[in-house]
Amino acid sequence: MAEAEKLKKQVCGAIDAMAGELIAISHDIHANPELAFHEHHAARTLTGALEKHDLPVTRAAFGLETAYASSFGEGPAEAAILSEYDALPGIGHACGHNIIAVTGLGAALALSKLNGALPGRIRYLGTPAEEKGGGKELMAQQGAFDGLDAAMMVHPAGINLATMPCICISEVEVTYKGKSAHASAMPHAGINALDALITAYQAIAQLRQHIRPTERIHGIITKGGDAPNIVPDLTKAVFYVRAASAEELAALKKRVAACFEAGALASGCEMELRWAKADYLDMKTSWPLSKAYEENAQTLGRNFFPLEKMPTGSAGSTDMGNVSHRVPSIHPMIASAPAHVVIHNPEFARWAASDLGDKACIDGAKALAMTAIDFLSDEAMRRQAKEEFEKTAAFSARSVLAAYNPDGVKEIGGCGCC
Repeated sequence: MAEAEKLKKQVCGAIDAMAGELIAISHDIHANPELAFHEHHAARTLTGALEKHDLPVTRAAFGLETAYASSFGEGPAEAAILSEYDALPGIGHACGHNIIAVTGLGAALALSKLNGALPGRIRYLGTPAEEKGGGKELMAQQGAFDGLDAAMMVHPAGINLATMPCICISEVEVTYKGKSAHASAMPHAGINALDALITAYQAIAQLRQHIRPTERIHGIITKGGDAPNIVPDLTKAVFYVRAASAEELAALKKRVAACFEAGALASGCEMELRWAKADYLDMKTSWPLSKAYEENAQTLGRNFFPLEKMPTGSAGSTDMGNVSHRVPSIHPMIASAPAHVVIHNPEFARWAASDLGDKACIDGAKALAMTAIDFLSDEAMRRQAKEEFEKTAAFSARSVLAAYNPDGVKEIGGCGCC
C-alpha cells in the first residue's frame, strides 16, 4: 500500500495549501446561517469553489434547489463525500454545519488534484436540510446514492468519536378544530379543541410508561387558544417519535396516532395529522470504513473517546442514517470544541468558528480524503465492507421502504443531529 500512503501525503499537502481558502469559506457560511431548504448563500459559495478549482458541478441536483453534485475520477469503485450546510433557528451554526461543509469540500478538492492517480471515482454531494426535512432521504428518492460503493462525512462535536450513536425519528403535527363559544355564558355551545389536545397529550404521557427504553416521545403545544374566556376552536402541537429501528418506529407511530385520535373522539373535534415526508433512520456504521477513518485521524493527533463509555441513551438522529441503509457509510464525530460544550446550543456556535473549529475543518478534510484513498485502493476493504453490509441488507431494505411517506410534508421532520 505504499502507493496509497504516497497519495495520502499528496492530499494532505493539497489541503494545507488550501487551508486559508477553506477556513474563509467556513467562516463565511458561519456568518450567514440559513435554514433548511434555504441555504442559497452556502450553496453558491461551495459550488463557486468547485468551479474555481475546475470541477464540474450540477446545481439544484436531485430535486432540491440548494443541493449540488460533482463527480470525477475513473475506476471500478465509487465513494461519495458529503457536505451539509444548513443552520438552526435562532442559534445559527450551533451544530457546526459550516465545518461539515468545508471538510467535505476540502476532501473533494484535494482528491481531484490527484488527477490520473486517483484510484477510483468520487461523487461529492451537497446535501441540504439535515436539521429539518430529511434532505438526504429526499435526494435518495431521486437516485443521489444509486450505484455507490461507500459514503462518508464527518460531524463536529466536543469529542472525537468513531461514529454518532443514532436512533430513528419521525415528526408529526396535529391540529384540532372545534367550535368557539363564550366560556362563561355559553360553554355548552362550544367544542373545546384544547380539551382534545390535552386528552391526547395525557394519553401519550401514559403511553410513555409502556415503551422500550430505546424509544422516545416528546412534544410541545404550539397553539392552545386565544383567550381564557373563549372556548378554543383551534389548537396545534408538534411531537417527535423515536425508536431504535424503522420497524419499531412504524409500530410506535401507530400507537401515538391512536392517542391523537382519542383526543378527537373524546372531545368531538375534527383532527388533522401531518407526518413528515422523510423519517430519519438509525446509523448503520460500516466498521471497516470507520476503522480506516479512525486510524487516519489518529495520524493527525486525534484521540478517540471509547464508544462503550458513552452514557446509556445518549443518541441523536441524522438523515445520514438513511444513506447508511443504502450503502456502506460512516458518520464520525470530530472534536471542534471543548468536551463539555454540546451541539445545538449557542456556545457551540461560537466554537464552530474558533481555532478549534478551524482545525477540525482541516483535519476532517484530511481524514476523509485519506479514508477515501484507502477504500478506493484496497479491494479487500471494499469486499469486507460490502459483505458486512449485506448481512443486514434485508433489514435495511425494509427500513428504507418505511422511511419515506409520499403523502407526508416535506418541510417538517427530522431534528437533525439532536
